[in-house]
Amino acid sequence: MNLLELGNKVKELRKEKGITQEELAKQTKISRATLSKLENGNIAQVSIVTLSAILNRLGYELDIKPSNPFSL
Repeated sequence: MNLLELGNKVKELRKEKGITQEELAKQTKISRATLSKLENGNIAQVSIVTLSAILNRLGYELDIKPSNPFSL
């Protein structure tokens, strides 16, 4: 998933919960401008801590799995 897809998903989840950008930004201690950039795919990077805070507030957990798992 790239940052544009991730941003679209965050936006979709936020709207489903009826939360404004301003509310979510305040609750996750980021600026509304940063959240807007994330939702619109106009951000170069986002920290795991920030992404985790956003997803937790929206009722989800960040689950990181390897894309090509292998066995020894």
